[in-house]
Amino acid sequence: MKLPIIAPSLLAADFGNLQRDVEMVNRSEAGWHHIDVMDGVFVPNISYGMPVIEAIQKHASLPLDVHLMIVDPDRYIETFSRLGAQNLTVHYEACTHLHRSLQHIHQAGMKAGVALNPHTPVQLLSEVLQDIDVVCLMSVNPGFGGQVFIEQTHQKIRQLRTMIEERQCNTLIEIDGGVTLTNAQALLDSGADVLVAGSLVFGSQNPEATISKLAALTAN
Repeated sequence: MKLPIIAPSLLAADFGNLQRDVEMVNRSEAGWHHIDVMDGVFVPNISYGMPVIEAIQKHASLPLDVHLMIVDPDRYIETFSRLGAQNLTVHYEACTHLHRSLQHIHQAGMKAGVALNPHTPVQLLSEVLQDIDVVCLMSVNPGFGGQVFIEQTHQKIRQLRTMIEERQCNTLIEIDGGVTLTNAQALLDSGADVLVAGSLVFGSQNPEATISKLAALTAN
């Protein structure tokens, strides 16, 4: 049995009280801070820029799990390393030379993640899976919080878990979008390792207790 890594998405936090919410996550049973960076081009939304991430880093005591939903992410790999990201995830759909991008992230001293949009098959990662530390499966269409979970994600998790085991990789499977207390156990049972939760955590009356409920779940 293994415990999941819970990564509260700060995109759903109260930006007027961001330090408070970051410190709440620090105290909780979460494992990572999840930070979504959007450029309004790759996805139809814009989130925070470098100064806000720098401010988050000053107060965060947990690893920063940065998810780039931007075009040409290679331009900013060194920047996010300087900002203190421990994990840097780029989208398969945004990288012309994915293997080179993964090498660049590792050379910058970070763990390398690859995110897949709902329509992108996991099999497309077969040639680079050994170079990926985290695969982030988007279980909603990227760009906005609070969307409904896409049920096909369970099958993608199982397919990816089989690929990881066949290649004897240590790659983690992260689920981003529509995670609830109702479907979290099934996601772990399908093979997920990391659960990103934004609206679920920060929209609850007791965010710290909600994180604890997720962290207490187990999977085989």
